[in-house]
Amino acid sequence: MPCTDRYPDEVARARGGSKGRVRDVGLTVAVTGPTGEIGTSVVAALEHEPGVERVLGMARRPFDPSVRGWTKTAYRQGDILDRDAVGLLVAEADVVVHLAFLIMGSHAQTGRTNLAGATNVFEATVEASRPRRLVYASSLAAYGYHPDNPTPLTEDVPARGSPEHYYSRQKAECEAVLREVTAGSDVDVYVLRPCIVAGPTATLLADSMPWNRAGAAVSAVVRAGARVSPLLRPLLPDPGVPVQLVHPHDVASAVTAAVLGRGSPGAYNLAGAGEVSFGEVARALGGRGVPVPRGMTAATSRVLAHLPLVPALAEWVHPVRTPMVMDTSRATSELGWAPQYTSAEALAAMAEAVRRRDRGGR
Repeated sequence: MPCTDRYPDEVARARGGSKGRVRDVGLTVAVTGPTGEIGTSVVAALEHEPGVERVLGMARRPFDPSVRGWTKTAYRQGDILDRDAVGLLVAEADVVVHLAFLIMGSHAQTGRTNLAGATNVFEATVEASRPRRLVYASSLAAYGYHPDNPTPLTEDVPARGSPEHYYSRQKAECEAVLREVTAGSDVDVYVLRPCIVAGPTATLLADSMPWNRAGAAVSAVVRAGARVSPLLRPLLPDPGVPVQLVHPHDVASAVTAAVLGRGSPGAYNLAGAGEVSFGEVARALGGRGVPVPRGMTAATSRVLAHLPLVPALAEWVHPVRTPMVMDTSRATSELGWAPQYTSAEALAAMAEAVRRRDRGGR
C-alpha cells in the first residue's frame, strides 16, 4: 500500500517511527451521533472512563443525558451539516469522535449527510486550536467488495470502496477526505473499521431483514406464522459467505482506547472472534436460511452494477458477493483491545433484544 493512501502517522509507523503516546486525563470529548447504535455505547463507556472529565454530545434532536444515567455528558443541539454548529462543538474539545453517519437512505440523502457532514467535522477539527485527536468510525465496507482482496483483510489493504455500493463508496470517500484534510496537521487521527455491529442497542441488521422491512403488519403476520411452525419462517438466501459481527460495547472500548491516545494513530479493524453464516443470522432472527450458489449472488451483483438508477436498498446485494473477513491483531496489539463478545454472542444479544422489543419490552 503506497504511503499516499495512509494516514500521516501510519507512514511514520511503516518507517519504524512512533510518537510514544501516553494516556491523557481530564479530557473533554466531543461526540457526533451520541444517540446512535454505536453512540450510546460509546458515551456510556466514556462516562465510566476516569480519564474523561466531560462529554459533549451533539445531535439534531434533544436528548436528556440524565435519563440514561449520564452525569458527565452535556447535550449540544446541532447538525453536522451546519458548519458553525460543528465549529462551536469541537472548539471545546480535546478529542473529537465522529460517529454520525446515515446508513440506510437514498443516494442523495446519504451522500449529502455522510460526505458533507464528515467534511465539516474533519475541517473544523483541524482548524480549531484545541483538539489533539480525531477518532472516526469508518467501516469494513471502506475496503470494497473486490475479488482480489486478501483474506483476512489487514489495515495495509487500500480502502478503495466499491463504486456500485453507495455505503462502501461513501465510507472510502470519507477516509480519503480525512487523509487530505488532516495531512500536515498536528491532529492525531484514529480510524476504526468495525464489521457489522450487532447487539442490544444495534439492531439495524435485524431491522433490515426483508420480512421486517415489509411493514409492521406483514412483520407481525410473519412472526405469528414462525411461532406456529418452523416451515412458515421467512426465507433468507445464504450464499455461504462468512459474516463477522462486533458488539457495540466492544466498538465502544476501542473508541475509548483511541480517545485516550493508546497505541499509534492510524487504522484499526474491529470484529468479534469467529464468524457466523447467513443461515445462522436467519435462524436467530426468526427466519430460515436457504443455501444459494455464491456464483448466483456474484452474477446478480454484476448485473445490478451495470444497471442505471438502481435503488439504494437493492445495492446491499453487493456486500455478500465475496468473503470479507478482517484480521484484528493490530487493534489487539496496539490498542490493547480485547473484544468481550464473539460474533455468535453479538448475534444472540441482538436477537434477544429484538424478541424483547417485539414482545413489548416484557
